[in-house]
Amino acid sequence: MDILIQNLLNALQWGSFYALIALGYTLVYGVLLLINFAHGDIFMVGAYIAFFVATFFLGLLDLAPWMVLALTVPLTMVLTAGVGVTIERIAYRPLRRKGAHRLYVVITALMCGLILENGNLALLGASRKKFPELLDKVVYTFGNISVTNLKVIVIFAAIAVFLLLQFIVTKTKIGMAMRGISYDKFAIPLMGIPIDSVIVFTFILGSGMAGLAGMLFAMSYPILEPYMGALIGWKAFIAAVVGGIGDIRGAFIGGFLLGFIEVGVVAVFPSTFRDLFAFSILLVILWMKPTGIFGVAKTTKI
Repeated sequence: MDILIQNLLNALQWGSFYALIALGYTLVYGVLLLINFAHGDIFMVGAYIAFFVATFFLGLLDLAPWMVLALTVPLTMVLTAGVGVTIERIAYRPLRRKGAHRLYVVITALMCGLILENGNLALLGASRKKFPELLDKVVYTFGNISVTNLKVIVIFAAIAVFLLLQFIVTKTKIGMAMRGISYDKFAIPLMGIPIDSVIVFTFILGSGMAGLAGMLFAMSYPILEPYMGALIGWKAFIAAVVGGIGDIRGAFIGGFLLGFIEVGVVAVFPSTFRDLFAFSILLVILWMKPTGIFGVAKTTKI
C-alpha cells in the first residue's frame, strides 16, 4: 500500500508537468484550431529564462533564495509569454491574414520549434546548465511514504492554474470572446471584438504557463539542455489529444492520465517499456473514442 501511494504521488508530479504544457496546447487550438508544435520548445525557453533570471538575482544582487524565487516566477512567466507572443506576431499572424492553408501553419510551427532549439544550441552551446537551488528541500515522511515540499508545490500549481483558466474561459468577457472565436471566427469581428487582441491574450496565457512549467521542471530536475522540451512537449500534446484537445478539462485530465500510466508502467515493468506501454494505452483510448475523453465531434458546414 505504501508503494502504491508513493507511486501515486510521483505520478501526480509528472502529470502536473504534462497538464501545464497540455493546457497551453489546448488553449491555442481552442481559439485558432492551430497545433502550436513550438509549445514544447517554449517550455524549454522558459526553463532557460528562469535559469538566467535566478542567476542574475543570486549573483549580481546577492538576494536571499526565497526572494529570488518570488521574483523569478512572475518574471519567467512574463518573459516566456513575450516569446510566445513574438512567435505569434512574426510567424502565425502573417499566414492567418493571408488565409494560408492550415498545413502551412503547422509546418511553420514545427519550424519555429526547431529555430528555438538550434538557436539555443548556437547561442549557449551544447553544455548542460545546472539550475540554482532556490528552495530549501523539506521532506515530509508519513510511515514509509515521503514527499518533498517542491513536489507538493508542483501539484498545487497545476491545480491552481487549471482553476484559474477555467474561471477565465467560462466566467470572463475575454473568455467568452475566446470561445466565440473558436465557434465562428468570421462573425466575431463584426461584433466589434478585436480578434488579434484575443489571440495575443491566448498566447500570453499559454506561453506563461509553459514558462511556469519550465521553471518548476528545472527546479525538480535541475539539468538544462536545448532539447529538453522536445519529448515532453510531444507527450503533453498527445495528452491534450487524448483528453480532448480544445477542452481545458481534457488537457488537465489527459496530462495526469499520461503521468499515471507512465509511473504505473515503470513500477511494474522495466523503464524501457514506459513509452511503448503508455502510448499503446493512449492509442487504445483514441481508438475507442477518437475525439478524446471530453472532445465533441464537430460538423463543418459547406
